[in-house]
This record gives sequence, C-alpha cells and structure tokens, in this order.
Amino acid sequence: MGSSAATERDVARARSVLSRLALDGRRAANITHVEHVPARGGRTAAWPDWADEVLVGRLRAAGIDQPWVHQAQTAQAAHEGRDVVLATGTASGKSVGYLLPVLSRLLGEPGARAVYLAPTKALAHDQLRAVRSLRLTGVRASTYDGDTPGPEREWVRAHATLVLTNPDMLHRGILPAHRRWSSFFRGLRYVVIDECHGYRGVFGAHVALVLRRLRRVCARYGARPVFILASATVADPGMSASRLTGVDVEVVDTDTSPRGPLDFALYEPPLLGARAGRREHPLAPPSLEVGDRAGVGEQTGVGERAGAVSTPRGENDAPVRRAATAESADLLADLVTEGVRTLVFVRSRRAAEIVAAAARRGLDEVAPELAARVAAYRAGYLAEERRDLESRLRTGELLGVAATSALELGVDISGLDATVIAGFPGTLASLWQQAGRAGRAGQGALAVLVARDDPLDTYLVHHPATVFGRPVEASVFDPDNPYVLMPHLECAASELPLTDEDLVLFGTGARAAVDDLVRRGRLRRRPTGWFWTQRQRPDVDIRGAGGSPVRIVEAGTGRLLGTVDAATSHSTVHQGAVYLHQGATFVVAELDLEDSVAFVEAASPDWTTVAREHTDISIVESTRSARFADVEIHLGTVEVTSQVVGFQRRRLATGEILGQEPLDLPPRQLRTRAVWYTVTAELLAAAGIEPADVPGAVHAAEHAAIGLLPLFATCDRWDIGGVSTALHPDTGRTSVFVYDGHAGGAGFAERGFLRVASWLRATRDAVAACECPAGCPSCVQSPKCGNGNEPLAKAAAVRLLDSVLTAVDPDPAKAPKPREE
Repeated sequence: MGSSAATERDVARARSVLSRLALDGRRAANITHVEHVPARGGRTAAWPDWADEVLVGRLRAAGIDQPWVHQAQTAQAAHEGRDVVLATGTASGKSVGYLLPVLSRLLGEPGARAVYLAPTKALAHDQLRAVRSLRLTGVRASTYDGDTPGPEREWVRAHATLVLTNPDMLHRGILPAHRRWSSFFRGLRYVVIDECHGYRGVFGAHVALVLRRLRRVCARYGARPVFILASATVADPGMSASRLTGVDVEVVDTDTSPRGPLDFALYEPPLLGARAGRREHPLAPPSLEVGDRAGVGEQTGVGERAGAVSTPRGENDAPVRRAATAESADLLADLVTEGVRTLVFVRSRRAAEIVAAAARRGLDEVAPELAARVAAYRAGYLAEERRDLESRLRTGELLGVAATSALELGVDISGLDATVIAGFPGTLASLWQQAGRAGRAGQGALAVLVARDDPLDTYLVHHPATVFGRPVEASVFDPDNPYVLMPHLECAASELPLTDEDLVLFGTGARAAVDDLVRRGRLRRRPTGWFWTQRQRPDVDIRGAGGSPVRIVEAGTGRLLGTVDAATSHSTVHQGAVYLHQGATFVVAELDLEDSVAFVEAASPDWTTVAREHTDISIVESTRSARFADVEIHLGTVEVTSQVVGFQRRRLATGEILGQEPLDLPPRQLRTRAVWYTVTAELLAAAGIEPADVPGAVHAAEHAAIGLLPLFATCDRWDIGGVSTALHPDTGRTSVFVYDGHAGGAGFAERGFLRVASWLRATRDAVAACECPAGCPSCVQSPKCGNGNEPLAKAAAVRLLDSVLTAVDPDPAKAPKPREE
C-alpha cells in the first residue's frame, strides 16, 4: 500500500546502469552471471461470501479487485478453523490472506480478539499502518512493544481487539502478566505469525517454546486460537510451521500473484590494484549470460593496474579483493545518481553505516544535492528515527538506503527499483526475500548480489546453478534443545504451575528437564504440579545466548548509544574496538564486564578492528557415527572453551593489517553439538601430506568447510565455529570439528553430518578451483580466525579432502549419506 509513483522508466534506468557496468572496463569482469526471471501472470478467486462487506469494499478501494487464489485458500482455511501456513514469494500479498478472516471475525464478533506477531517492530508498525488505512471503525488495532508508552499499554490491554507485537514482548510483557490480559485471552480467536521463515536456529527454538506457553495460557482461559502463518518460500513449510507452533498446519504454497520481470546479477569485486586482463577464474562460466543464456560478452578479469606502485596484500601475503561493502556503496551511488530507488542489504549495523556514508561521499563529488537522500537503517535507532526513515523511504524522499535485514521483511515499501545485496545473507530464502523488495509495485526490477571475499560467496557467484537452480532451504531449529527448553519451563511454571498434561505440550524432553530443575531447586513438586520457587521471574533472552546485554555509553556525555548481547561483547566492544552509530565513529575506551557496559569515545580512525580468539574443544559424547576406511565421521556433544586474546587493526579501504594488540579477557565455555571427522596417519601419508604440513592442511580444510556449510544447512558462517588439530587428545587422530555456536546446538552440525559427502565435495571443489597460489579469503582464509589464519596449507588441504572423499564417497554420482552405527 505504498505511495510511490515508480514506473517502468525507472526500471529501464536501473537496467541501463547494469548494462553500463557490464560494458565499463572497470567492472566488466565483475559480473559473472545475469539471470533473467520472467514475468508471471496472476490468477484470482471470488471474494468469500462470509467476508465482511465493508472490509471487502475498503480492499477494493485500495486497488484489490479480487483476491489471488492463494489468498482466498488461506482465508478459507482459517475461517473454517484450520491452522494454515501461506508460503509464497515476496510481494505476493500474504497480508490479505490473513487479514481477510481476522478482520472479518473482529468486525462480526465484538468480543473477538487477535494477535499479530512479527519478528521486528518495524514490520508490526507497518501492518498497523496498513490496517488503519482501511478505516474500519469496528477494529481497534494497536502495537504493543518496547516503544509503547505506559498509559497506552493500559488502553491496549483493556480495549484493543487486534494487538500487533513481537515474540519478545509476548515472552516478557504479555504472558507473565496474563491475568491482566485475561479478557483478551478469553476472546482470542486468531494468532498471526508473519515472516515465520525467520524463526530458525536457537531464536526459532525460543519462539517455538514461547508459542507453546501461549497455547497453554489460552487454554487456561478457555480459548483455542487458529494459527495463521505467513512465510517466504521455504522447503517443507508445513513441517517448519508445525514444529514452530506444535500443531498440525495446512499448507498453501502455490503463488498465484503476478510478478514483474527481474534481472538478477551475480557480481564479484575486483582484486585491489587490478586492471583488465586478469585470467578467468577457473570456476567461472565460459561467458556472461543474460536472460535466455545468449552470451553477450567475454568473461574477462582484472589484473594489476598499469603504473601501480604496489598491490595491497592481506594475511600471509594473500591477494586482497575489494570489500563487498565498498563496491556496494559505489553501486548505490551510481544507481541513486540515475534516480533509481535502491536498497542495499548488508550483514551488520556497522556495514549499514559504512555503506551509507561512503555512498554519500561519492555523491558529494558528482551530485551533492542527492547526498542527503541516502541514509542507513538498522536496529539500535530510536523509535522515532526508525519511523521517520520508513516514511521517507515510502514516499520516495529517500532514494537510497543501506539496511540490515530489518528491511528484508515485509515492510510495505512499494516502487523500489533495485536491490544490492552486499554478501550472501546466509540462506537462499533470505536472498530471494531481499531481492524481492524491488519491483513490489508490479514493475520489473534489478537485483545484484555482491560477493564477499569468502569461500561461500565466491562459490555461489561462479556456480549460478547453486543460486538459481535449487530449492530454498528448510528452517532448522530444535525446540527440544535442553538449554532452551529448561528456561522456558521455568517461565511457564512462573506463569502457571506446570502439570503432567503441560509436559506433553512441551515435548518428549520436558519431563527429564523438569526433574533436573527440581534437583537444582528451581522448581518444587507439589500434588497439583510443579511450582516456580524464586521471587523474581526467570530472565531469559530469546535473541541472545544468555547474560545481560552490554550497554554502549559515550564516556564524555553518558549518552546511551545502543546495546550488544553478552555473547558477542568480547569480540565486538572490547577495549580498542571501533563502533559506529548513525554515521559517527567511536572507539571503545573500556569494557566493564562486571557492570555490562562499554564506554566509547568519538574518533575518526581510517581502520576497523577484528578480534582474535583462541578455541579448544573436548568431546563429551558421540551420539551418531559412521566409519569408513581410515576415516570416521561423528555427530555429538562437545565442550568449547574460547577466549578473545587480541585484535587486529585493518585499513577500511583495503583490509590491510595495520597492527595487532593483546587483550586480557576471561575464557567462556559453551556446550553444544558438533560434527567432526578424523583421519589416520596412514591416510595422511598416502595423500602425500608431510607431518609438518598436517596442521596447515586441517586448518585450511576446517575454514573452507565452515564457509561452505551454509549451502547445506540454514545457517551463516557466523552461526558456527570450528577447531582442527593434528592430534586431538580425545580421538587420538588428526581431527576437524565444526560446531554450532549456540548452547545446546541449533541443528546445523546435524545437517552437515547427514550431508557430509556433498558438503565436503563442495568444500574441496571451492578450494581446488580458487586461483590463488597459497590460500586467500576466497578459499581457506577466515575473517574470524583466532590464529590470524596461520598455519594454512591450501594444496595439502585439497589432497586431504580428496582422500577423505575417496573413503566416504567413492562414487560422487551416488552421493551416499554416512552409514550410522
């Protein structure tokens, strides 16, 4: 329901920019592939006869003459009391599918109530704007989140019929106060869970248990609401939705909405100090292909610039590729100069600030009047700042925005012409969600994936079939994770005493978890159930890994700039770390762990910081294994001990290392799940790997495996970690571990175990095909290596992986899975 007047002429300008980029000698070699996604027609259905007439009239006035078939199917299932998930593409109108039955019920039954859950405040506020734009006097809708003032909260509890909130507020503010919400819960008819594909990993497990607590409280007040879930296209949406809610869910996944054409480019930044003439990357396709795969140009490269004095080098003298953020900032400035409304998606808050600032600097040189029409959007801003940015983007006042995934979700910003994605976002589902933010008014669109200097990104941009020729992933999360389950059982007991029937609701591991909590004195068993024993409510952070958030405070003024979770504070706000906020740069002067506060001072360094971390791993238990000749593969529980021991300063423009500083921070322990493989000395000898090269071989193989696991598990490389050793004390062999970076595990290691042959083959191919002589960030170097990427032995890693694959997967065509014992 955006107000933009974007036209095909705008998209033509975006495509002309892409064409010039392809022809520009500076960038010709960087576009490795362009996929043309053709337009698609739509199929409509009749309005259901039970739909409220006033609502239908308002929807028609908003330009919706008839619902798409998938909208009507979803609405009908929900109206008939069946839990349903609608899993279709971006801009397919999912909101009509759930608003039609929800608003009709609220208009027809005065005592009815509904809850809308979104993963972000921005999306909930956007949905509120959409509902209020329908001018339905019989629907009292309001958001209820951390930004809601106290007096307004009282009104919402007493009078709102549609409450738009998020899982965090449901967990912390609504369920613990359910007695004050009793009349609302008695009338609760629908629970809408929007963007449910985003609930994965440990966060997804937390949300699944929050929803079980919601079902339990609803039952206490005699309500059984219908669940309506909306999701981007994911593999097996029914299974994911059922695991999330704990109920059987009907699936509607045929997208019947129309779609404009999309040109989707894969783009690899050049090596620094390069000019045209670099040899073709061995993984690259033979030519740049557009649309119907007709070649339109030679795949050329970029070598050393004529007259260059020196070429920047990275760790271990590896070649340095231009940062994806720097290249994306240039693309943003170019597109904005052409009047193309563009979103750049980045991976972090810091990157959003960097890209927006760099684009503004570029525009100052060529079109200074446009610099003010570029901004950053990220978490950590004040509520009024976020609302202002969203409004300016919707109206077109902002032409360019660098955003974190907060704008990946369905905030209705129609009329965007292009999206630039600075680095693979971790899953194909997120990639298509971000690309789909352009063209939402029905016009054609442009999307560009700019690869980071990373094994996975490099592999993807040179293997287009892995992006365009395979289905999206399933959401991976485990509600039975005891490290997540036990805190929510505490929360549930503090809300209402637990009963035997409740334990069935929380899964097969609930009874053992309750018994453990009783032994620890957290719960007390009485004839009527299990009771919470503490005065204070349990403190559970559903988005973090435990511990109080660390506040970031400006030392000179006492101003609170933002927060980071405790788990990442050691590596992100240690003393000397660079922190960005709304375009301003700060350096951390002190990290006070006891009071959970980092004091920062304003500064303007031309460098950034990267933490160095030392990690040890011990095996607690191997729960599943497969044995081959000279190779064993295991899945099990491990104890990881990690300590941030220092940090590097790296130049912003080039990534060059400027220096290293030690840090004295305490170690942290993590019990989690891991997949690991071990090899014999005989295998190493047969592979021609000398004893002196074994540490470098397994270290390089570990880094590459971490980089490629996101192809096979719904994760990001920052969700997982790894350890490799020439002789591990628990295995007695050379071993490589990859573990989930969350207490209790998140399901990622298990996916690696189940697809180990395909995973290691992709790892081997990516390392072997990289053109660097001894290892670089595109193959075996890691941006988060605690050892400064030393030692690394690229060639030996290829021989190691070849030998492992010969044992595990002698016939690649059959791609067998490991045989479990």
